[in-house]
Amino acid sequence: MDFAYSPRVEALRTQLRDFVDSHIVPRIGAHRDALAAGQFPVPFVDELKALARSEGLWNLFLPQLPGDAPGTRLSNLDYAPLAEIMGRVAWAPEVFNCNAPDTGNMELLLHSGTEAQRARWLQPLLDGAIRSAFAMTEPDVASSDAANITTSIVRDGDGWRINGRKWFITNAAHPRCALLIVMGKTDPQADAHRQQSMILVPRDTPGVRIVRNIGVVGHHAPEGHCEIVLRDVRVPADALLGGAGEGFAMAQARLGPGRIHHCMRAIGAAELALELMTERALERRAFGRYLHQHGTIADWIARSRLDIEQARLLVLKTAWLIDRDGARAARREIAMIKSVVPQMLCTVCDRAMQVYGAMGLSPDTPLVEHWTAGRALRIADGPDEVHLQSVARAEIKQRQGAFGAGAAYLTPPPGGAQ
Repeated sequence: MDFAYSPRVEALRTQLRDFVDSHIVPRIGAHRDALAAGQFPVPFVDELKALARSEGLWNLFLPQLPGDAPGTRLSNLDYAPLAEIMGRVAWAPEVFNCNAPDTGNMELLLHSGTEAQRARWLQPLLDGAIRSAFAMTEPDVASSDAANITTSIVRDGDGWRINGRKWFITNAAHPRCALLIVMGKTDPQADAHRQQSMILVPRDTPGVRIVRNIGVVGHHAPEGHCEIVLRDVRVPADALLGGAGEGFAMAQARLGPGRIHHCMRAIGAAELALELMTERALERRAFGRYLHQHGTIADWIARSRLDIEQARLLVLKTAWLIDRDGARAARREIAMIKSVVPQMLCTVCDRAMQVYGAMGLSPDTPLVEHWTAGRALRIADGPDEVHLQSVARAEIKQRQGAFGAGAAYLTPPPGGAQ
């Protein structure tokens, strides 16, 4: 495994970092003020998107980008350091059309959509002209097990009729959200993992109702983490994405790259938190010494560097495996990073918040926002416990296949006593 960045990636890192430093960081305050004034989408973001696209910093996440599509074809390993840079500012990925959940939806449409579906939905998403949402999670069942999903998708004449309730659906409140990719059951009598399908629902279809935009740890996202009711929603027969019964497999394929993208960005946010913590410790004095001269703070700084480096190496290994063997072959490593990285981000941000004192709890730093994102990520795309269970199953299965091999390392007690 060689994780050194190629000259091409190094050049893109420099270009992207310069863009962020020159055009995004100076507007962080203006972006916050615009949201506070109820301006959403924030007007100047479209200007930044046009500039980023003109400079070739567009659709960087999609290795299988179609030949005529706008963007840069990068492997997951090549994309990782770029996603880190974007992750330093919560709204930066949108500027480069690398924002979730659109990225995962674009991959679904690319791999499973018909030519007509790609023309209607994929192309506008690649152009950044529309936004989309992925509607899987439901309030009444444990949606970390997708087999539990209860939303019904049934044939109704020459189309499909959908009924169900979804929640924590990111992007659904965005004014430019034009598409919901809805996961539901087309055949409740089939095998547990062949009951589910995905269907394309235009956001303005009659029967689609946004119930509320749910706050996350007290944070309000204008694009929304919405609760949605789908009541007798009718769409044509050709709205089904992929084949009937393929929804579970498609969801697993979608969530793999989506999870690693979240982790890549989270490492960038943790890097920023460590930078801010260290700078604060260098300039702030308490009890006659700079903060970094207090043993506890120095320990936090050191441990944060260790935590970030370990997490980054695991993410890079996972990206390398996905590039080489596909997301299914890397599912253990995907589960590992999904558990490790959000916890790491929360820990590093928490230390930085503590070093900043009262200011660390305020919107004057990005620490609270990044901590909130990290805390939510410990549940989004599957809670920690589900991923840990997945890792444990893989370890147990591997050991069962070679059971007893470890006995050679056991030393019998003296005299052969049992």
